[in-house]
Formats: sequence, structure tokens, C-alpha cells
Amino acid sequence: MAELGSELSLVTYLILSAVAFAAGFISSIAGAGGMITLPALLWAGIPPLDALGTNKFQSVFGTLSSAINYFQKGHLDLRPLWPGLFAAIGGAALGTWSVTRLGGEQLQVLLPILLIAIAVYFAFSPRIADVDSQPRMRNGTFNLFVGGGIGFYGGFFGPGMGSFYALAFAALLGYNMRRATAHTKPLVLATNATSMVIFMAGGHLLLWLALCMSAAQAVGARLGSNLVVARGAQLVRPVIILATIAVAARLLVDNLG
Repeated sequence: MAELGSELSLVTYLILSAVAFAAGFISSIAGAGGMITLPALLWAGIPPLDALGTNKFQSVFGTLSSAINYFQKGHLDLRPLWPGLFAAIGGAALGTWSVTRLGGEQLQVLLPILLIAIAVYFAFSPRIADVDSQPRMRNGTFNLFVGGGIGFYGGFFGPGMGSFYALAFAALLGYNMRRATAHTKPLVLATNATSMVIFMAGGHLLLWLALCMSAAQAVGARLGSNLVVARGAQLVRPVIILATIAVAARLLVDNLG
């Protein structure tokens, strides 16, 4: 395991914890929290692999906090998700293993286009609402291809993973936005937890920093998920649109740079 982060100043701990709180709040609604925390960790001078491992660790606890909240409030049914969770774990393990041996250059070019397409879909599709619509795919097929496929992407690269899952639940299974947002959380949790274990096994984790950021993430995620329960598509639709466009813009800037 990497050094525990004792060389970082108290001010850096406080800043990164505040960033984690904001990321947990936003991620519980629209995903993309990693695009806030990962640059902040790199800004603090943490080596890239250690930053990735620490980021995965703290994001797991934020996602767990919002998932528990959705479950307690009756918006999350785990029973039909179990096959998808196993597919996500397998996909994430393969994706994390792959990214350590390959590169994400081609995906970095393609991803902004996909994210902008998601934002357009969320802006104009009548299926993005507070009522369920007719499903277009069976649960078994969805769990295998969506759980495994986005799980692979989450392990391999990751930005916008929550938005991809939310889009899939709404567009393919016809879930309303409260339900779609809630059901993304176990799959994101399984994906990130798998990657986290692999990074930890490789010693890429600043433990004390990760614990501080995890606590802040959990509080932010709890507050954000409460807002989703209260306001539904009225809140989720614009936040996902803004989040996906922001991530796409950030990736485009990185590509051009």
C-alpha cells in the first residue's frame, strides 16, 4: 500500500474533503463525481495510479450511502439486479486489468461525442420523466450486456458511467428518473468496488486521505439522493444534462491540449 498521505498538509486534506462532499452530492444525482475528485487529487501532487486508487475508494462509500438511502425510501429493488451486479463485477475486473496494459487514447476521443449524445437524449426524450414507460429490453439481456458492458467501461476509463447507466435504465427498461437513478447505484458500486480492490492489491491507495474523503462523499451523497427522491425528473434531467456536457467539455479540452 502507498504511503498513507501524512505528507499532505491539513489544508490539502480539508480542500480534498470539501471536493469529495461536492462530488458525492452531484454523483448521487447524475454521476460524474470522479471528474471532480480525480483532477483535485492530481492537483494535490498525488501520483496518477495512487490518485485513481484513492478516488475509487472514496467514491465507493459515496455510492453506498446514496444506494442505502434509495433502498430505505423504497426506490430500489435489488432482486432483479443480481445478475447485472455479477456482470458488472466481471466487466469491471476485465476493464481495470485492460487499462493497466493498454491505453485509453481512442476512448478519450470517442467519449465526448457519446456524452453529448446522452445530454441531447435527456433533453428531448419523452421517456425521461417521473412515470415508467414501456420497456424495450428484457431484464436478462439488460443485465448481461448493460451491466457487463458499462462495468467494463467503468473499470477501463469511467467518466460519465452513472449517466450511461441512468440512460440505459430509462431508455431500455422504461424506468422513471427516480427509479433509474436509484438503480444505477448498486451497479456503479459493484464496478467501482471491483476496481478499488485491484488498485489496493497493487498498493495504489492513500488510506487516511481516502477515509476522510469517503466520509465527506457519504454525507454529500445522502443529501443529493434525498433531493432526487423529493424532486425526481425535475432535478435529475437538468443535472445529468449539465454534468454530461461538462465532462464532455473537459475531455475535449484534454484531447486538444
